[in-house]
Amino acid sequence: MASILIVNDQSLQRLGLRMLLTAEPDLTVVGEAATGAEAVRLSAALRPDVVLMATPPRDAAGIEAVRRITRPVRLLPDASDSARADRLPPRVLVLASTSHEGHVYAALRAGAGGFLRDSAGPDQLIAAIRIVAAGDAVITPDLTRELIDSVRQQRTPRPLEQHTRPDAFTGRERDVLLAVASGWSNAEIAARLSIAPTTVKSHITHILAKIHARSRVQVVTYAYESGLVRPAA
Repeated sequence: MASILIVNDQSLQRLGLRMLLTAEPDLTVVGEAATGAEAVRLSAALRPDVVLMATPPRDAAGIEAVRRITRPVRLLPDASDSARADRLPPRVLVLASTSHEGHVYAALRAGAGGFLRDSAGPDQLIAAIRIVAAGDAVITPDLTRELIDSVRQQRTPRPLEQHTRPDAFTGRERDVLLAVASGWSNAEIAARLSIAPTTVKSHITHILAKIHARSRVQVVTYAYESGLVRPAA
């Protein structure tokens, strides 16, 4: 069952979202927050699987809230894979209109795991929450193009000194990293690489730790900025 923290500055909207989500047998709402600061505090206390930001981050404080919510938990170097998986930070799903797209893009770069239009229907929202809770990303196609275009406009990759070097990854981690950058889901990666879904999650956890990232979106950005993936001309 996926646990959810709802963030919205309108109490009636929070109530409506709670009623919608609690009607699903595999979803549970563990808390509500009216502000970004409250969301940070409750995320640390409740450790939900998903933070649904139905009020989009509109300023630097909102972006910082996303960054703090998704900040990786520091563990000892010899911590087991199960311990690392158990301490993964919440995943943030942002629900916003096109008028807030610039701020949403910044939130994605700060670590948010997905973006959904506020015009989405109930079924789309519920499906998106399940996808994000499973560790996959939800990004509308137009925002995906904007992300890639932004990286392409840099013209040349950033110096590798600013990145984790490609040889820091095992062969299988590199395969998974490139698959994530190609937009594959965990299930697709598992099927195409003939490995278990739990193994995919373990590799992604290691990749995120090595590149100091918080979300799959940042993995995509890393792949392009480091030169591991070259966009088509």
